[in-house]
Amino acid sequence: MRRTAFFVSESTGITAETLGQSLLSQFDTVEFERVYMPYINTELRAQALTQRMQEAAERDGVRPIVFATMLDEQIRSIIKSGNCFYIELFEVFIDPLAQELGVPPSRKSGRSHAITKPSYYTKRIEAINFAMANDDGVRPDNFHRADVVLIGVSRSGKTPTCLYLAMHYGLRAANYPLTEEDFERGDVPQLLYDCRHKLFALTIDPQRLQLIREERRRGSSYASLKRCQEDIARAHQIYKRLQAPVINTTSLSIEEISSQIVKTLKDAQESGGPLTREPLPIEPSY
Repeated sequence: MRRTAFFVSESTGITAETLGQSLLSQFDTVEFERVYMPYINTELRAQALTQRMQEAAERDGVRPIVFATMLDEQIRSIIKSGNCFYIELFEVFIDPLAQELGVPPSRKSGRSHAITKPSYYTKRIEAINFAMANDDGVRPDNFHRADVVLIGVSRSGKTPTCLYLAMHYGLRAANYPLTEEDFERGDVPQLLYDCRHKLFALTIDPQRLQLIREERRRGSSYASLKRCQEDIARAHQIYKRLQAPVINTTSLSIEEISSQIVKTLKDAQESGGPLTREPLPIEPSY
């Protein structure tokens, strides 16, 4: 089955896309063509959009799905009049919330991404710059300034997780890639032991790792299943020495990995102790 999904907003469209993508992810037997349509903030643009929806309906043989965050009722009515299945994401929540709070909503577009707290915005920008400057272990001398340090084999998800932690939580995240030199030595630099209280180890299923590495270096020894199995097994030996909490990223999204890290940090902060040391998973034997 093939369907076209439009993510429509009179502003940036980030909310419509995020919520819409989350809903579509529950229907993995359907192939979706995703169309991103921000700034539909005039009647002329709304009418042009209805034409695109009609073209999609004729091509697919079924009406497209529209995920929208449209606060302007006139523009919304134009889009709803088109050949589509329309879902207004704000409509579901705004009126019940207004009733509960006892005040009317402002109905101003773009508020969810406005810079309402400049200090937090500045903190996030600084965290993003920190993550980019301390990626791939280039500045281990900066680990003492990090809120989180990730360790793992190549392509296990370190860099995107660090950037997500910075962008969404304002955390200064650095990462250290395990190299052949580390594996030969069977250990990592002392700097990593010094920051064990904020260290998280990432692991991944070797088959999944092979698929990811194949996209980068197809047919190479680096991407072979044997190499992936060896790297993961040797990484677990190092994790045991570090006594680092391990997160398996095989079936987790970047958001889920990050939420696990943040939860562990918060739990440790509330308890006033070091990071919770969960029992390590059974060491893989390949």
